Amino acid sequence: MASLVRSRVLLSSLWILLLLTGIVAAEHRRPKSVQVSLRAKWPGTSLLMEAGELLSKQSNGLFWEFTDLWLQLDRGSDCQSARCCIKKIVDDGRSMLSNHLGSIFEFSLTLRSASPRLVLYRQLAEDSLSSFSIDEEVGSLNFTGDESGRVADSSVVSNNQSIPPSSCCWVDTGSMLLFNVSQLLSWLDTSFKQPLGASENPELFEFDHIYDGLSIAGPIAIFYGALGTECFNEFHVALVDASKKGKVRYVVRPVLPIGCPVAASSCSVVGTSGAVNLGGYGVELALKNMEYKAMDDSAIKKGVTLEDPRTDDLTQEVRGFIFSKIMERKPELTAEVMAFRDYLLSSTISDTLEVWELKDLGHQTAQRIVQASDPLQSMQEINQNFPSIVSSLSRMKLNESVKDEIIANQRMVPPGKSLMALNGALINIEDIDLYMLMDLVHEELLLADQLSRIKLPQSAIRKILSAAPPSESNSFRVDFRSSHVHYLNNLEEDAMYRRWRNNINEILMPVFPGQLRYIRKNLFHAVYVLDPATSCGAESIDMILSMYQSNVPMRFGVILYSSKLIKTIEEKGHNYAVNNEAKNGEDISSLIIRLFIYIKENYTTQLAFQFLSNVNKIWSVADDLHEEAPEAHHVEAAFVETVLPKADSPPQDTLLKLQREGKYVEEAKGSSLFVFKLGLSKRHCCLLMNGLVQESSEDAAMNAMNEELPRIQEQVYYGYITSKTDVLEKFLSESGHQRYNPQILGEGKEKKKFISLFTLFFGGETTLQEVKYLHSSETADDLKPVTHLLAVNASSREGMKLLHEGINYLIEGSTRARLGVLFYGNSEANSPALLLAKVFERTVSSFSHKENVLEFLDQLCTFYESQYISVLSLASDSLSLFVEKISELAEMHGLPSDDYKSILSSVSSDMIKKQMDKVFNLLSRQIGPEFGNAAVITNGKVLIPIGVTSFLSDDFSLLESVEYDQRIKYISEIIEEVDWKDIDPDDLTSKFYSDLIMLASSSMAIRERSSERAHFEILNAEHSAVIMNNANSALHIDAVIDPLSPAGQKLSPLLRVLWKCIQPSMRIILNPISSLADLPLKNFYRYVVPSVDDFSAVDYSVNGPKAFFSNMPLSKTLTMNLDVPEPWLVEPTVAIHDLDNILLENLGDVSTLQAVFELEALLLTGHCSEKNHDPPRGLQLFLGTKQMPHVVDTLVMANLGYWQMKVSPGVWYLQLAPGRSADLYVLKESEDESLSSKRITINDLRGKVLHIEVAKKRGKEHEELLIASDDNKVNERKTDDRHSWNANLLKWASGFIGGNGKKSLGHKKTERHGETINVFSVASGHLYERFLKIMILSVLKNTQRPVKFWFIKNYLSPQFKDFIPHMADEYGFEYELITYKWPTWLHKQKEKQRIIWAYKIFF
Repeated sequence: MASLVRSRVLLSSLWILLLLTGIVAAEHRRPKSVQVSLRAKWPGTSLLMEAGELLSKQSNGLFWEFTDLWLQLDRGSDCQSARCCIKKIVDDGRSMLSNHLGSIFEFSLTLRSASPRLVLYRQLAEDSLSSFSIDEEVGSLNFTGDESGRVADSSVVSNNQSIPPSSCCWVDTGSMLLFNVSQLLSWLDTSFKQPLGASENPELFEFDHIYDGLSIAGPIAIFYGALGTECFNEFHVALVDASKKGKVRYVVRPVLPIGCPVAASSCSVVGTSGAVNLGGYGVELALKNMEYKAMDDSAIKKGVTLEDPRTDDLTQEVRGFIFSKIMERKPELTAEVMAFRDYLLSSTISDTLEVWELKDLGHQTAQRIVQASDPLQSMQEINQNFPSIVSSLSRMKLNESVKDEIIANQRMVPPGKSLMALNGALINIEDIDLYMLMDLVHEELLLADQLSRIKLPQSAIRKILSAAPPSESNSFRVDFRSSHVHYLNNLEEDAMYRRWRNNINEILMPVFPGQLRYIRKNLFHAVYVLDPATSCGAESIDMILSMYQSNVPMRFGVILYSSKLIKTIEEKGHNYAVNNEAKNGEDISSLIIRLFIYIKENYTTQLAFQFLSNVNKIWSVADDLHEEAPEAHHVEAAFVETVLPKADSPPQDTLLKLQREGKYVEEAKGSSLFVFKLGLSKRHCCLLMNGLVQESSEDAAMNAMNEELPRIQEQVYYGYITSKTDVLEKFLSESGHQRYNPQILGEGKEKKKFISLFTLFFGGETTLQEVKYLHSSETADDLKPVTHLLAVNASSREGMKLLHEGINYLIEGSTRARLGVLFYGNSEANSPALLLAKVFERTVSSFSHKENVLEFLDQLCTFYESQYISVLSLASDSLSLFVEKISELAEMHGLPSDDYKSILSSVSSDMIKKQMDKVFNLLSRQIGPEFGNAAVITNGKVLIPIGVTSFLSDDFSLLESVEYDQRIKYISEIIEEVDWKDIDPDDLTSKFYSDLIMLASSSMAIRERSSERAHFEILNAEHSAVIMNNANSALHIDAVIDPLSPAGQKLSPLLRVLWKCIQPSMRIILNPISSLADLPLKNFYRYVVPSVDDFSAVDYSVNGPKAFFSNMPLSKTLTMNLDVPEPWLVEPTVAIHDLDNILLENLGDVSTLQAVFELEALLLTGHCSEKNHDPPRGLQLFLGTKQMPHVVDTLVMANLGYWQMKVSPGVWYLQLAPGRSADLYVLKESEDESLSSKRITINDLRGKVLHIEVAKKRGKEHEELLIASDDNKVNERKTDDRHSWNANLLKWASGFIGGNGKKSLGHKKTERHGETINVFSVASGHLYERFLKIMILSVLKNTQRPVKFWFIKNYLSPQFKDFIPHMADEYGFEYELITYKWPTWLHKQKEKQRIIWAYKIFF
């Protein structure tokens, strides 16, 4: 007992001693703090409208539901502060969303991530107003069409210069602007009566909010206004009513001009005052390496006074003390306790440790994190305040099990490596930021929400989201095995290859680059598909013979076809083309094929190939070179020349006999039909390298062989291919397809398009729930993982052809697919199309299980196509004949004919037409403007057939096979294994399963995620991992993190944000470097995350998030650096002190150093390429709006064709600059399409990376973009500044880097003459800015020439940027401030000082 009392007395004495020591020290060294904020350059935006934009990301319907909710003028009127308003808005938003989506919505709203979208709408509003001139007397606008009358200034809306008094809402119809409801109603009455296309509609964008009305093709009315304004309700109600009646397509773009009167609720204007304060970035205060003098000793001038910083977070542990609890217990000692805390913080800074203290520092850090009650907070506290904590960490006793597990894991992961995966998909650590992470998480949660709506249990949802879909293999092979392949050689049997080695393992031996492997094995089958009567085919034959004679180790073959015969098949059908070949005229291709087969059978294959070459030779030397194809006499002459040396009888007699007997005609037809069935005829000439489709050139053949080589080597290495294996048989049996269609495969210009079918299934118009499906015979009760939806315009031949082929596909048999039909079209009453739709609906819904139903529908389509497809309306006589024919066909196939008579006699045309219009409207919104007369939607994948014969029954089979293997199979397997608990077993029908698979696979198809994955499960996670399980979460995060690294500094707050928001499952493996030679972190770091506390509780102001560093070291020189998302260009706008050299002990009475940065612009970057050429170095690009095409410009660099521009949120148009760039090049949209400009949408804070392709104009292929001057023009070049390399460099610098040019008109400018001297300079810090001013004066005093200074703007202080215009005016020089962001593909330094040095090297 006595010892206990003595211990307490001793501790009390120690406490008093420490407290007194802290008080005395604190009097002399009061700790200082640093506060940093970042704001956007654009004016504030309304939080209420931002909430609507965030909800529109979930669905278009939620946006309109939220709008209707806030139409009530008294909504939010009881709120007297910004915090009350945001809570009200959040509650309304969350009421429409699931719990996790609601959390993301709330956080995104505080993050202000939707603000750029409203800035974009503001730009569109300015463009809308600037396109018209205003008649202020009547308050309406008339379209001028005069470019000179348009307003180019970007402040139109914000300054109300072009808006009639008291008007904050207007409607843009494309031809006029309407500023009051009476004008709108008048316009609606007149436009509804006008024919379609009578007036020009305004342009719509993919982000527009389009009201779900009846009309999809009517006039467009774009409404610019904002919730809460007095005029919004009136316009909205009128437009909604007109849209429901089908009079107009109603589009709203939320815009709130400054000064507009707001209704009773002030929540509409919360966020609009001042600039938008941003979060989602990091701030670093690094301990600076003072290798040389960098401190400026000039006095600090008083500058802008900012608001008081927030108080310290007392809940954080400091040297074992939690001061918030001490303050609760001893409130009367507040001053003394805080002084003691300040002393502890200021005395623990360390930037050096002894070697033995560093040895296990990483392991000790991992142990501290794992053992903490809140591991994520502990990790964030350690790596963001490392210099303050390192001393205590180094004294911690290490558990050897932690160290052993980390070392064991590092046998599989490099020490210090950081990785992160969301539901199995790897995320690039270098690129990740808070905005990107929120988008990824939102996409996953949205998918999870959709999957839960179709009653999938949580375990199945997580399996689907985390499963690795089969990789889209590039090895799509066409199975061309048939008797129609004619091989020239056989490496295994021909005598010419006898000396080659026959050991297949030789393929694994190393060789010199480019060296071929000569192995007597048919490993590479190069089969060319060609028309021998075309120039392409002839060139391919000569190339094959050349490569054959050069002993290239390939087995060469050809499949020959007639383009003329295939064209006839496409136009008139298979039967007509085959049975009426004589009527089709002379077919030279078929003649060549017949003679080729004759020579091959009666002589040798080599001689047959020589015959093909002779045809080309005789044709090419003939006088009639203008002929597009050889003529019969060319072919006959080649035949005679080829056969004559070896013929027993005159070749002419053989020709006559072949023509008279028609020998080999069927073989020639069969070869062409085989190519048509494969779908390869549209490629004209192509190469099949072991079934892989390639171009037919020699380079393509060699490249294809080199690409195939590693695949064969892998199979040989693992023993799957041996010397006895038939390689072609193996490859084509495993992955061969009987059909090739680039539209299905997404090759070339055909881009894959996917839509989610949830809107069609669960939306207000549940169209898909009403669809009945067709099945192959006797499979109606089987599960069908593949669902083909045919959208068919029954009045078009393309639509009916597609429907016919779909039925034939089911007749041929499919056990994995079902087919649904959605009819649409503009049909009149009593139209045959309406009757056909009704017959189909009745047949599928009532008789789909009947045996002959497919044959009935097939003959019905044939009958309809032949007689009624062009008929707009049926008279009573024709109608009765139509009904009789339907009844006859029904009776013929065992269907009740009376049933059809009854249906067709009492059919309601209006009801069918309404249903067809609904289908058309829904599909048009989902698919987009390319939607035409027909479409195939297979589990969400959209295909628009081009032409009548572009999609055949074989294409349906190919589509089924490809989609099932690549997207559907793994989802189907997961759903089939689900253990259903809350569903009636009677409801678990094949249709139920098929619908689930269709919806789940369509939703997963639109998911954009990385295909890269890592096997985190192989890492041990018992002693050195943070595991946070949540069985109810659909998200799982795997991470490997070095907590003492820059990546760890950024990831720890991001993971903590996720845990606070949605609590996903996490498995975080700590991976510190085991043996450290120096401190891994020499900086303090804060990641700025917003919260509801940033919104004022006393008024309507929004303060915004800030980075706050409390109790920083006083005697250490710090340098500030911002860790912003890669697309952000930021600069300091308010900073009294030198941010490069912060010495807090020099602050004097100021307790907090404050700095404000501004997001100057977002980065638009990209790469420009030219097919088969180097990047077009020096190509000039313009970016602007429709009213102002040239806002910024840039040049394409030689390195990767890289280019860079500064942009703000908006809709921009990229085009080639007038002059040599536009004269020589065009922008390419695809192989066959060119563009005058490319539209670019910037509607978020993530910038954009574009890949653009250009091509030389016809006739300009050999002209150079950059022309070197002749030597005899050197003197002229010297006198003309515009033609010098120096001027070109400066033009590049001002355009590419984004300059803000300033020209001085100072009095001394007139005294200078001669060529301008250009001086580039990079300066950072107040001291070097002083040196820069001295240097400027020194240059000016030592030359009489004009001088222009170029300053990189990134690191200049606000004081220098404010001062330099006055100096330029006083001393008469020009200057330009330029901004540049280091390219992501170039190695980038991590330390700020080294980054600045890199810029110096660059300039």
